[in-house]
Amino acid sequence: MSQSEASMTVLDWLGVLRLEQYTEAFQTAGLTTLGECRSLTQDQLEQMGISLPGHQRRILANRGERRPVPEQRQTVPRRQKQEEGDRERERPVPKERTKFRSSAPLESSSSSLTSLTSDAPLPPVPPRSTPNCPPQRFTAALSPSPPPRTPVSPKLDRNAIQTPTVQNRSVSTSTSTQAPLHPPDPSPSQCRPQSLAFLPPALHSGSNGGRKNSPVSPIPSPTESQSAPPLPPKTGAAPKGPPPVPQRLPEVYSKGIISTAFITNVSSVGELKFEVVTSNRTFIFRAESEAERNDWVTVLQDCTGGRSRHSTMNPNSPLSSDFQGYLELRGLRSKLYTVVASDKVFLYKNMEDYRIGVGITSIDMNVGNVKVTDRRSFDLTTPYRIFSFMAESEQLKEQWVDAMHNAIGEALSNSEVADQIWMERSNSLCADCGAPKPEWAAINLCVVVCKRCAGQHRGLGPSISKVRSLKMDRKVWTEELIQVFLSLGNERVNSFWAANVPPSEALTPSSCSEERRRFITNKYRQGKYRKYHPLYGNQKELDNALCINVQSSDVLETLSLIFCGADVNCSTGMPSCPSPLSLAKAHSQLLQAELIKNNLNTVGLAMDVNPYSPPLCVSHNGFLYKTASMARAITERKAREEFSRRWCTLNDGTFSYYESDKNSNPNGALKASEIVCLAVDASDRHGYDHTFELYSESERLYLFGTDDADSHKEWVKSIAKSFIPASAEPLLRLGFERIGRLKCKDGLNLQTSKVGWFALVGSTLHAYLEDSRGEEIHLRKLNELSIQQDNEVLVLVERGRTLYIEGERKLDFSGWCGAIQIAAGSGGDTLSQQQLTETDIPIIVHSCIGYITQCGLTSEGIYRKSGVNSRVAALCERFRRDARSLCLREGEHQVDDVSTTLKRFFRELEEGLFTSEDAKTWLSTASIQDESMKISQYQMLLNRLPHVNKATLQALINHLYCVQRVSDLNQMNLHNLAIVFGPTLFQTDGKDYTAGRAIEDLIQHYIHIFEVRVRAHARASYIMLCISTTPGGHIICTVYLEEKKETATIPGSMTAAELTCEVLDRRNIPVKDKEYWSCWEVCNKEEMERPLHYQERVLPILHSFGTESHLLIKKYHSMEAMICYLVDVSKHGLMKFREERSILGLGRTTGSFNDRYFILTSNSLRMYKEVRSNRPEREWPVKNLKVYLGIKKRLRPPTCWGLTVVYESKKQEKPEKQQWYLCCDTQPEMREWFATFLSIQDGLQQTRVSRALPDTRHGNVSLIPLRGSENEMRNSVAAFSQDPLAVSQPTNHWD
Repeated sequence: MSQSEASMTVLDWLGVLRLEQYTEAFQTAGLTTLGECRSLTQDQLEQMGISLPGHQRRILANRGERRPVPEQRQTVPRRQKQEEGDRERERPVPKERTKFRSSAPLESSSSSLTSLTSDAPLPPVPPRSTPNCPPQRFTAALSPSPPPRTPVSPKLDRNAIQTPTVQNRSVSTSTSTQAPLHPPDPSPSQCRPQSLAFLPPALHSGSNGGRKNSPVSPIPSPTESQSAPPLPPKTGAAPKGPPPVPQRLPEVYSKGIISTAFITNVSSVGELKFEVVTSNRTFIFRAESEAERNDWVTVLQDCTGGRSRHSTMNPNSPLSSDFQGYLELRGLRSKLYTVVASDKVFLYKNMEDYRIGVGITSIDMNVGNVKVTDRRSFDLTTPYRIFSFMAESEQLKEQWVDAMHNAIGEALSNSEVADQIWMERSNSLCADCGAPKPEWAAINLCVVVCKRCAGQHRGLGPSISKVRSLKMDRKVWTEELIQVFLSLGNERVNSFWAANVPPSEALTPSSCSEERRRFITNKYRQGKYRKYHPLYGNQKELDNALCINVQSSDVLETLSLIFCGADVNCSTGMPSCPSPLSLAKAHSQLLQAELIKNNLNTVGLAMDVNPYSPPLCVSHNGFLYKTASMARAITERKAREEFSRRWCTLNDGTFSYYESDKNSNPNGALKASEIVCLAVDASDRHGYDHTFELYSESERLYLFGTDDADSHKEWVKSIAKSFIPASAEPLLRLGFERIGRLKCKDGLNLQTSKVGWFALVGSTLHAYLEDSRGEEIHLRKLNELSIQQDNEVLVLVERGRTLYIEGERKLDFSGWCGAIQIAAGSGGDTLSQQQLTETDIPIIVHSCIGYITQCGLTSEGIYRKSGVNSRVAALCERFRRDARSLCLREGEHQVDDVSTTLKRFFRELEEGLFTSEDAKTWLSTASIQDESMKISQYQMLLNRLPHVNKATLQALINHLYCVQRVSDLNQMNLHNLAIVFGPTLFQTDGKDYTAGRAIEDLIQHYIHIFEVRVRAHARASYIMLCISTTPGGHIICTVYLEEKKETATIPGSMTAAELTCEVLDRRNIPVKDKEYWSCWEVCNKEEMERPLHYQERVLPILHSFGTESHLLIKKYHSMEAMICYLVDVSKHGLMKFREERSILGLGRTTGSFNDRYFILTSNSLRMYKEVRSNRPEREWPVKNLKVYLGIKKRLRPPTCWGLTVVYESKKQEKPEKQQWYLCCDTQPEMREWFATFLSIQDGLQQTRVSRALPDTRHGNVSLIPLRGSENEMRNSVAAFSQDPLAVSQPTNHWD
């Protein structure tokens, strides 16, 4: 650096570099002259606030040091450069005019050489790190350039352009696909160039002008005089080259470039010459020396020979562009084909030249600026020239400006962050479309995306997607954020964002903008394809899980929680760490903190979108036989003649059928998304052995058949795979008879239907509902199966659960209803094929035993007398058709008919109760003399029985054990029962007593063989009402009096009030003032109890008891507090509600308590979702409700003041039972609700008992009537408040 240069002020120096905006920063740093800036480093520039990489490189390159300049044209000959002592710069001497070859000689005079007239020298090209360019020396800044040597006049060979000496060549830069060619560097590590730039030689007046034009017609030299226009060729010459550019180009821009991707051969030809061969042209160049020529040949041969090793570009492939088209360069009459690629703009004469890789020049955008000047015009300004372009339309102008702005950004970008992010393999592909090398990222969504997808992300807005560049937004990329992207990666993040993308909606790198917009909106705004978190929909649990997870290193789980609804600003409940962000920082989880920080203002995704589950991609083809499609169910058999042979294919989610395998146009097609049901017919249903039915959304039915079982199985499997989603994939592994999609309702929300996938296998219905695991419904164990609401709803009721299946389409729904009803009925003559109870006992056995226990236990000759054959046959048929719907009633059915029906069932049972293979072993065991050995052998055989057989045998023997206990009334002792049931159960002819002896042993040793516990045995008689009866036929049962066991004789007509009085009289317990005694039904298992109405008959209550229930006589200490509420006939308010829901097939309860608004009136109990709701969610008639005090503790009720409500339908044809739980906030509130229930139910009973109680001492105790009329109830309350013992009407005892 000369002394004058060192003393230049910073203001003047920055003005030359066009960076005047940094003058204040330099002055603040104490730098006033150029000499003081020689030691500047990149870190110092960062501290001064100069962060743009392009500006940093420009300043560092022009601070006075001599640095390699890859893009700077060499204007000094090599021999002059090597003279270190000569620092004097001279003005360059203009080159001679270009000489065009033609078929006729050109008549032109020699052009005078002119020199540059500009006083100020041109600023140098800022140095750039271009990997494909050999290094060059930077000429001294701000000093005149020495004149180059005048080039030797070259000789032109045929079909070639010769180049001046290499020392006089200047090389232009290019992208990775078109880089300029320079003299080779001696170092072996030099990168090969990918384009060859050249200037046309000067034309001398005495040169050979009779040769043909060059294949490339270059633009005139920028150094020629403006008064010397190019000489036009004479008539007959070859087509002339491109029109001259009116503005003068500095030598930083070449006159021609050859893409090395199109070079096919490079070889030395003649003296100092070498030829470059492309697929379309051959170029011959001449160097100044043999060494220079050899260097050029070596570099170019390495370029072409190493293409397969170093480049993915194939020969003759054009430059990969970001935007391309024709632009008019102002001053020219023709248009230039312009290509924007990466950080450069390339100019071509036309599209053909672009395709063959021969261009005019390239413009580096790191020193460029784009400015709109007119409606269709814009300027590309560089330090050396202003390119004024005009587009064909205003819309195209905007696109050109955007493309060039992107190129400028690319040129000024820093790839350090991008290289780090791409170290994670999955980040090297766009997370949305799969395009390679994505350079943008949504920092809050943690996805790396390409430029085209990033544009659609910006359309979502910063509240959803915060888009940042990997190369330009350097300050955003903290070390923590980079580590978040490295730890996650696009692959792991897409396991959440794109877990359920259907193949038809997936993006590809070639997808259009509209497809990208739709997909990205669905993916990130709607969350359509995301993997739903198990806690989705439960805000409190999501927030708690977020606070817990931010303390760990699982960033993906945090991302899932945030975008499934967790609040990043929720309260943690800890004063020291009030938010998840502070909690993450406190536990040194910096990556978690970075993710939360980027999502503090993110808007939550749509929460009401049903997730989409993509179908499995399958394909299959072959011949099938098809009938015409139908709009109604198939009721008749289809003969073989009604089927037509068709070639069928299943590809890309479409099932098509053709006239033959040679036709290209299908006769019809059915998309997998349109298939709603697939039914597999029985083998003898139609003319072909194996058939299946397809039901479509458009209410059409398609019937296909084949005689090949393997082909039929493969077709059914493939079609099911095509439309069953991945969430229900386990259904495909079942041997289903029918599979498809249905809408259903269950649980608390009966207003909104859920989509479920169902498969019917035998008598089991497998279901996969939304957001739930697979469930199994055992159809033969249902409490109710009915079709309601004009055949549009199929109701399945099991213990603690009711499922409503809706008929969205009549055609397939009618098929489902018929198939489910058949599967729920008795499917055969074996025990396992019968309709069963919850304890796996056939309903026919359970109903007959229950009826005989209640109505025929004391009937003389029970089981020995035969019923009427016609009535027995009718009963058997009704039980066989649907045992669940038949209810045996006293007076309507005869005891002997029912007992004969039970015996006939066991007699006709296939395989028998003891199974055919073990029956003989059972009979031989009866002959064992040793009682203990005999019992052990019976126990071993009992355990070998199937589960249903074992449960049925135990229920039957228990019943017979109870029958023989009252043999003094029914005359059926142990021996008589054995005679009747031995041949029946073992299905023998009864000629000997072997079978009877076995049954006698089972009844006699019932307690030991079946291992009945003492307590269970003591209650068994009480439950089945078969311990003993009085001579009058009254039942004797156990009643507890305040934890003391009592035995009471219960006539069939005894009421709760009479039982209470009898027990109190027997114990001589006086009733004191304001003491309220009553009879309670207590269920230990359910942890609930209720007082019986004074008129309720006790016998039916005993019939309905379970093993964990009993009667209890006790005082009701809270009665005094409830009296004031007993006059209310309505009530409303908020309570917490929970329904008894069970996971189908597993028997485990699920659900939680939710706030609901209830209105209780004299007719119904209505439940609303909230106070402002207009329509009730549920409604029940009060007359069918039983209200119990208490809730099971394992349900974890929110308060200890709860009620259990049981709903029992009174319809005998369609019995229904439901159970749910209510929680009140306070004890007085619970008492008020309970008293109101009792008051309303009391008003439903219009009659009063008139029978006087047997003991006036206790019988005239005034109890509040729970089922009397409203007036009677109020009168009773008023009388009771004056004198509790003055009322003589019989009433119930309250404790």
